[in-house]
Amino acid sequence: MQKWLYLALAIVAEVIATSALKSSAGFSNPWPTALVVAGYAIAFYFLSLTLNSMPVGIAYAIWSGVGTVLIGLVAWLVHGQRLDLPALLGMALIVAGVAVINLFSKTASH
Repeated sequence: MQKWLYLALAIVAEVIATSALKSSAGFSNPWPTALVVAGYAIAFYFLSLTLNSMPVGIAYAIWSGVGTVLIGLVAWLVHGQRLDLPALLGMALIVAGVAVINLFSKTASH
Protein backbone atom coordinates (compact mmCIF):
# COMPACT_ATOMS: atom_id res chain seq x y z
CA MET A 1 0.00 0.00 0.00
CA GLN A 2 2.89 2.35 0.75
CA LYS A 3 4.13 2.16 -2.85
CA TRP A 4 0.78 3.59 -4.02
CA LEU A 5 1.07 6.49 -1.59
CA TYR A 6 4.59 7.22 -2.84
CA LEU A 7 3.40 7.02 -6.43
CA ALA A 8 0.46 9.33 -5.71
CA LEU A 9 2.79 11.86 -4.05
CA ALA A 10 5.15 11.66 -7.04
CA ILE A 11 2.26 12.31 -9.43
CA VAL A 12 0.90 15.26 -7.43
CA ALA A 13 4.37 16.85 -7.13
CA GLU A 14 4.98 16.39 -10.86
CA VAL A 15 1.63 17.94 -11.75
CA ILE A 16 2.33 20.95 -9.51
CA ALA A 17 5.82 21.37 -10.98
CA THR A 18 4.64 21.04 -14.57
CA SER A 19 1.77 23.44 -13.94
CA ALA A 20 4.22 26.02 -12.60
CA LEU A 21 6.36 25.81 -15.75
CA LYS A 22 4.07 28.15 -17.68
CA SER A 23 4.17 30.74 -14.89
CA SER A 24 7.96 30.48 -14.62
CA ALA A 25 8.22 32.28 -17.99
CA GLY A 26 11.32 30.43 -19.09
CA PHE A 27 12.71 30.35 -15.54
CA SER A 28 12.73 34.16 -15.38
CA ASN A 29 10.10 34.38 -12.63
CA PRO A 30 11.73 33.22 -9.37
CA TRP A 31 8.80 31.87 -7.33
CA PRO A 32 7.27 29.64 -10.01
CA THR A 33 10.80 28.55 -10.96
CA ALA A 34 11.46 27.49 -7.35
CA LEU A 35 8.16 25.60 -7.37
CA VAL A 36 9.18 23.80 -10.57
CA VAL A 37 12.57 22.75 -9.16
CA ALA A 38 11.16 21.70 -5.78
CA GLY A 39 8.20 19.91 -7.35
CA TYR A 40 10.34 17.85 -9.69
CA ALA A 41 12.82 17.03 -6.91
CA ILE A 42 9.95 15.78 -4.72
CA ALA A 43 8.38 13.91 -7.64
CA PHE A 44 11.57 12.05 -8.52
CA TYR A 45 12.29 11.30 -4.88
CA PHE A 46 8.90 9.64 -4.36
CA LEU A 47 9.10 7.93 -7.73
CA SER A 48 12.44 6.45 -6.69
CA LEU A 49 10.84 5.14 -3.48
CA THR A 50 8.05 3.61 -5.54
CA LEU A 51 10.59 1.76 -7.67
CA ASN A 52 11.81 -0.16 -4.62
CA SER A 53 8.63 -2.24 -4.78
CA MET A 54 7.19 -1.77 -8.27
CA PRO A 55 8.67 -2.44 -11.73
CA VAL A 56 9.94 0.71 -13.41
CA GLY A 57 7.86 0.24 -16.58
CA ILE A 58 4.62 -0.11 -14.66
CA ALA A 59 5.36 2.75 -12.26
CA TYR A 60 6.37 5.05 -15.10
CA ALA A 61 3.32 4.15 -17.19
CA ILE A 62 1.02 5.01 -14.30
CA TRP A 63 3.00 8.11 -13.31
CA SER A 64 3.13 9.57 -16.80
CA GLY A 65 -0.40 8.51 -17.76
CA VAL A 66 -2.16 9.90 -14.71
CA GLY A 67 0.10 12.95 -14.77
CA THR A 68 -0.76 13.64 -18.41
CA VAL A 69 -4.48 13.53 -17.72
CA LEU A 70 -4.17 15.72 -14.62
CA ILE A 71 -2.02 18.27 -16.47
CA GLY A 72 -4.64 18.40 -19.21
CA LEU A 73 -7.29 19.13 -16.60
CA VAL A 74 -5.15 21.78 -14.87
CA ALA A 75 -4.41 23.44 -18.22
CA TRP A 76 -8.15 23.57 -18.90
CA LEU A 77 -9.19 24.77 -15.42
CA VAL A 78 -6.32 27.12 -14.56
CA HIS A 79 -4.94 28.32 -17.88
CA GLY A 80 -8.17 28.24 -19.88
CA GLN A 81 -6.77 25.92 -22.53
CA ARG A 82 -9.40 24.13 -24.56
CA LEU A 83 -9.60 20.37 -24.81
CA ASP A 84 -11.15 19.21 -28.07
CA LEU A 85 -12.72 15.81 -28.70
CA PRO A 86 -9.49 14.12 -29.88
CA ALA A 87 -7.70 15.36 -26.73
CA LEU A 88 -10.48 14.05 -24.50
CA LEU A 89 -10.55 10.72 -26.34
CA GLY A 90 -6.78 10.41 -26.01
CA MET A 91 -6.97 11.09 -22.29
CA ALA A 92 -9.72 8.48 -21.97
CA LEU A 93 -7.44 5.97 -23.70
CA ILE A 94 -4.65 6.83 -21.27
CA VAL A 95 -6.98 6.24 -18.32
CA ALA A 96 -8.11 2.96 -19.91
CA GLY A 97 -4.47 1.89 -20.34
CA VAL A 98 -3.65 2.59 -16.70
CA ALA A 99 -6.78 0.67 -15.67
CA VAL A 100 -5.81 -2.32 -17.83
CA ILE A 101 -2.33 -2.40 -16.33
CA ASN A 102 -3.67 -2.28 -12.78
CA LEU A 103 -6.52 -4.71 -13.26
CA PHE A 104 -5.02 -7.34 -15.53
CA SER A 105 -1.22 -7.20 -15.54
CA LYS A 106 0.62 -9.68 -13.37
CA THR A 107 3.62 -7.35 -13.62
CA ALA A 108 1.85 -4.58 -11.68
CA SER A 109 2.69 -6.34 -8.38
CA HIS A 110 -0.48 -5.74 -6.42
